[in-house]
Amino acid sequence: MNIYFNARAGKRTLVFLLSILMLNLPLFAQTAAPAKTASSAIESEIVKEITVDSIKNSTVALTADDMEGRGTGQPGGEKAANWIADRFKALGLKPAGEKGTYFQTVEFKETTPSETSFKAGDEELAFGSDYAFVPMNNGNKSASGELVWVSYGLQSKANNVDMLDGVNLTGKVVILREGPPPGISDADWDKYKMGSTIRMGIMRSGAAAVVIVTNPDAKRSANELISYFVRRQITMPDEKGYPAQVPPVIYMSAAGAEKVFKKAGMTFSEAMSDGNTKTFKAKELKVKAKLSAKYTNQKVTARNVIGVLEGSDPTLKAEAVLFSAHYDAFGKLDGKIYTGAADNALGTAEMLSVAKAYSKLSQKPKRSMVFLAVTGEEYGLYGSKAWAKDPTWDIKKVAADLNLDGIGSEVYGPVKTIVGFGAEHSTIGTLLNDLAGSLDINVIPDPMPDEKIFYRSDHYSFVERGVPSLMLLGAPGGEKEAWMNKMKEWEKGDYHQPGDKIQTYWVWEGAETVAEVMGVLGWRISEAATMPSWLPNSRFGKLQRGNTKELPPEDEEK
Repeated sequence: MNIYFNARAGKRTLVFLLSILMLNLPLFAQTAAPAKTASSAIESEIVKEITVDSIKNSTVALTADDMEGRGTGQPGGEKAANWIADRFKALGLKPAGEKGTYFQTVEFKETTPSETSFKAGDEELAFGSDYAFVPMNNGNKSASGELVWVSYGLQSKANNVDMLDGVNLTGKVVILREGPPPGISDADWDKYKMGSTIRMGIMRSGAAAVVIVTNPDAKRSANELISYFVRRQITMPDEKGYPAQVPPVIYMSAAGAEKVFKKAGMTFSEAMSDGNTKTFKAKELKVKAKLSAKYTNQKVTARNVIGVLEGSDPTLKAEAVLFSAHYDAFGKLDGKIYTGAADNALGTAEMLSVAKAYSKLSQKPKRSMVFLAVTGEEYGLYGSKAWAKDPTWDIKKVAADLNLDGIGSEVYGPVKTIVGFGAEHSTIGTLLNDLAGSLDINVIPDPMPDEKIFYRSDHYSFVERGVPSLMLLGAPGGEKEAWMNKMKEWEKGDYHQPGDKIQTYWVWEGAETVAEVMGVLGWRISEAATMPSWLPNSRFGKLQRGNTKELPPEDEEK
C-alpha cells in the first residue's frame, strides 16, 4: 500500500497507513479455518479450486531473494513481471497487453540523492540518520542562513498566541515542530489543515529552508519519514513537482536536532519543552546552517502484466470484471531487500489463485475476466493510473474492479471480518454483504475513515475513470480496538521495511478465504444482467465509465 506524497493528496500527502487487523498470535495457529460454503455449484467449484498451496507457493516465489524486492524499474521487478506473465500463460489466459503480449510498458523518472550536506556551524550532520530532504521533484537545492527555532509556529489572535512575533524569517533556516500542539486534537489539526497552513506561511515569509522535527509520540516520526526520503524516488517523466521557488524542506531526527541545538547552547529536549507553551516566541539560535541536495535522474521502465479469460456470452463477453493487485515493492537498496511479502506479494498471489480457479471451471463466466498485476503502486498508483489512462480493454466496458492490497491482516488468523473499501459507493457493496453472510463473515465499514484508505490503492485509479471499484481487506474476528493496537506494533518495525517477510505464524487459510471472496464476488458480477452502478447518494453517483474529468479532492467527500 502506498504512503507517498503526490500532487493530488498532498505524494499523496503522507498517506499513512492501513490499520492491520490482528489478535493474539499464539492462539491463531490452533484455530480451525471456517467451513466453506457457496450459493451455487460453480461458486463451489471456485471455492474448491482456490487453495492454500496455490497462494503460498506464489507468495514464496514472489518473495524469493532473486526477485530482489520487485522494485519498480529494477531487475527484480522485471523478473517478477516475467514470472507473472508465465503464470498467466500456463493458466491459459490470453495476452491482454500491448502488441499481443502480456505487458504494458510504463516509463518513469528515477531520482536518486547523489550528494547531500547539512552543516550547523561546524557540525556536519549524517544524511539518512540525522536528516533527509523531502523529495520535491524540482531539481537540486541549496540554501544557507541563520537558524531560527519557531516551535509550532502558531499564530492565533483569538487565542492570544503568536510564536512568530518579532522575528524576521526572510533568509532564515527555520526549525519547525510538526503538530498538533497540546490542546488541539489530531482530528482538528488535520481537518483544518493547520500544519500545511503554517508551513506555507513560513515559506511565504521568505525562509531559506524549513527543517521539520517531530514530537517523540508523533504517529509519523521523523526517523520513519527519513527512511523513505533517502530512497530513490519514482515519478512519471512529465510529473510536475513543487514550484521552483519553494525552498528546501528537511526532516530531522531527534539525534540530528540534538546536534543542532547543542551548537546553540541547549538540548533538544529543552528546546521542545520551552516551545510547548502559548507564550513561546521564536528564537534566533545564533548558528548558521548550510545545506545542499543534488540528485541524479534517469529514465527507467517497468511493466504492468495483463491476462484475460474470455467470457462465454456472445454479448456480455465484451464487458469485463477487472481483478487487480500491485506486485511491486521497494526493491533493493544499499544491499537490503525490501521483500514486500504482505504488501503486496500476498495480494498478488491471492489474485493469481483466483485466475487459476477460473481457468479450471467447468463453465466459463458470461463476462470476460481481466487480471491486472500492476507496477509502481508504492510511489503513487502509477501502474494502475497508466492502465486506466490507456487501457488495453475498453474502459467503458469494465464492469467493476476488485482490488487486493494490504499489509497481511488476513494471515493472522481465520478471516471472520471483511472490510470492503468503497462498498458504500456502489451496488458491489450489496453483493459483498450477501456473499459474506453466506460465509459467516462480518462486513464492517472502514475502521479508519480519517486515513482515507479508499483513495490510496490501485482501485481508485479506476474509480477516477468511473468504474465502480472495491478493495477487499480480510481480518480475524474480535474487537476493532485490539486489531488497531496490534497493527501499530507491526507497522513500526516491518511496514515498507526489509522486515516485511513471510512469517512462520502466518495462517494461510485466512488468505485463502479472502481469495475465495474475491473469486465468488467476481463471478456474481459476471453473471448479473447489468454491470454494477454507483449509488445515487455517493459522491461518485453521477460518474460515467470513461470519465476524464478530475474528481474533487478527497476531503470534499460528503
